[in-house]
Amino acid sequence: MRAMRVHELSEDIAVLRMEDVELPPPGPGEVRLRLKACSINFPDILMIQGKYQFKPELPFSPGMEGAGIVAEVGYGVTRLKPGDRVVAGLRVGGFAEEVNVPELACRPIPGNMDFAKAAAYPAAYLTAYVALVCRGHLQKGETLLVHGSTGGVGLAAVEMGKLLGATVIATSASDEKLKIVKERGADHVLNVTEGFREKVKELTGGRGADVIYDPVGGDVFDESVRCIAWNGRLLIIGFTSGRIPSVSVNMPLIKGFSVIGVRAGEYGRRDPEAGKANIEAIDRLAAEGKIDPYICARFPLERAVDAMRMLQERKAVGKVVIEM
Repeated sequence: MRAMRVHELSEDIAVLRMEDVELPPPGPGEVRLRLKACSINFPDILMIQGKYQFKPELPFSPGMEGAGIVAEVGYGVTRLKPGDRVVAGLRVGGFAEEVNVPELACRPIPGNMDFAKAAAYPAAYLTAYVALVCRGHLQKGETLLVHGSTGGVGLAAVEMGKLLGATVIATSASDEKLKIVKERGADHVLNVTEGFREKVKELTGGRGADVIYDPVGGDVFDESVRCIAWNGRLLIIGFTSGRIPSVSVNMPLIKGFSVIGVRAGEYGRRDPEAGKANIEAIDRLAAEGKIDPYICARFPLERAVDAMRMLQERKAVGKVVIEM
């Protein structure tokens, strides 16, 4: 089978190379998945660069989540059979035509989703759900400020916020991209190029945002501290700006807000029952057609580097998918 693999860590993601790889038979409790689609996530880039908290053993194929058809099952597999259409959480391995994956990491594709959308929704919407429901406790009628709203996890948060009954303010540095975010349900969109603090205060009657969803960090985090409401929750999703910010502790004290870290995958690993319930929740929303991942581009496997460049160069809106 063909796979895009990394043999050495590098700042340049072009170290990714196509290879012919012989995949062993699935082990006990595993299935061989013939992948049809794999979505691109920012951690895929960080893993190649050696900057992500999870550091897979070399060589490896990036790709955290994929969708495809079960081709073969190993000893002890009981829930799945060859021919089943499934979505799988992989951590790594998705940039390949086939992958062996634990049966427990697979679940049926919800409803009538095609393979590309099935590969695009799990990580982004699980992150949004855990952030807004489990960690941020977003309530109906509150104001949600979503930074990086044009990215996969940002756009998912916009949709999830609307499902939860919040007023959603979405930000980005691109007016063109914000048009799509507005079409996807945001109540207000703001270009952050010249700042956003005063505009957020104006839209909230001076109160500020109740919940702030921040996958950007850097200057965006710094300014968010200045426009958060009393008893607000500032959710730390990531640092795509490249700078990890800090906050003087007198600010949460004086303004009465909380700074909350969000790691959706780790949340489930530390509390498996809660993790299972969270996954069931987003699968149910997907099956009911209430969440619909926006895919801006689809690439063949051999162009995986080009697909990743779209994220790296901030050209993507929503999700970018590799199709096999």
